[in-house]
Amino acid sequence: MQEIKLNQYSPLVLAYIGDAVYEMMIRTVIVNEGNMQVNKMHKMSKDLVKASAQAEIYFIIEKLLNEEESNVFKRGRNAKSGTKAKNASLNDYRIATGFEALIGYLYLKKDFKRMTDLVSEGVKGCQSKQKDL
Repeated sequence: MQEIKLNQYSPLVLAYIGDAVYEMMIRTVIVNEGNMQVNKMHKMSKDLVKASAQAEIYFIIEKLLNEEESNVFKRGRNAKSGTKAKNASLNDYRIATGFEALIGYLYLKKDFKRMTDLVSEGVKGCQSKQKDL
C-alpha cells in the first residue's frame, strides 16, 4: 500500500471514513458495558452518533486539539457537502462533519491512541452532562 498523504484527501473523504470509525468505537464502548438487549444498545449508540451529540463532543474536546487537528476539523466543517442534515441543525451537521473528518484523519494517520483519548474524553463529558439533566 502506498504511503498516504493525508493533506491531499478531501475533508469529506476523511469524514466518510471517520463516520464509520467513530460508530465502531461507540458500539465497542457500549458492548463493553455488558450484555444487554440489542435494541437498548442501538438506542445508546444512536444517541451518541447523531450530529448534535458529535457537536457536543467536539465542544468538549475542542480545547484539547493541537493546531494541526484544529485545522483538519475546520476543513471538514467548512467543506461543501451535497447532502443535507436530516435530523439536525445545519450548524450541528457541519460541526459533526468536521468532527468526523478529524476522526478519519487520526485513523488514517494511525494515531489510534490520540483518537481514542479524544473520543473517550468527549463521550465521558457528554454522558456526565446527560446525567446532570
